[in-house]
Amino acid sequence: MYEFDWSSIPGALPLLGKGLLVTLEVTLTAIVVGIVWGTLLAVARLGANPLLAGLAAGYVNLFRSVPLVMVILWFYLIVPQLLKAVFGEGIADIRLTSALVAFALFEAAYYSEIIRAGIQSVPRGQVAAGLALGFTPAQTMRLIVLPQAFRNMVPLLLTQAIILFQDTSLVYVIGLSDFFGTAYKVGDRDGRLVELLLFAGAVYFAICFAASQVVRRLQSRGVQ
Repeated sequence: MYEFDWSSIPGALPLLGKGLLVTLEVTLTAIVVGIVWGTLLAVARLGANPLLAGLAAGYVNLFRSVPLVMVILWFYLIVPQLLKAVFGEGIADIRLTSALVAFALFEAAYYSEIIRAGIQSVPRGQVAAGLALGFTPAQTMRLIVLPQAFRNMVPLLLTQAIILFQDTSLVYVIGLSDFFGTAYKVGDRDGRLVELLLFAGAVYFAICFAASQVVRRLQSRGVQ
């Protein structure tokens, strides 16, 4: 019968902390870039320019149709070559840079659909009112539609962020030492893989559960 030994976890906490910081860096970067780029994609898809709408739709459909792990591997193979061509050989961390780019561009496709739905949830009368007040279509979108849309989307945006945080564990395929990857390596090194993975799972659960409670409270306060 397997005998659990948790004694290796306290000594591994500094390494696990560094891994968690990498996980949070990837998560936060993907959230910020994903929302900004996703907003532009959503506006393009709803705009009057058929070329931009078609390109945005193609981008979203491409990334939503491909497994995330494949996208990570794509960018791990492509990004280093692009960076070396532009900046030469002095790239600090190819794995981290590749993961940041892959997650940001991948998540933008999902955020785009959330934001597009949020924009469409704003009554069209708001747009007509903005135009009647003399705003341009761009000003109406920026000052009237998007603020209301984002209020409607807050729970969905946070839910997608929780999913993103969980998905960052997939960076192990390129050898990046995130929280999960560090836990696996330390557990394998110390012969306590089961304990380290259980501990990592407990940390993921605690963070995601706390974030889900925030989402639930926002929904209970009427933020749709």
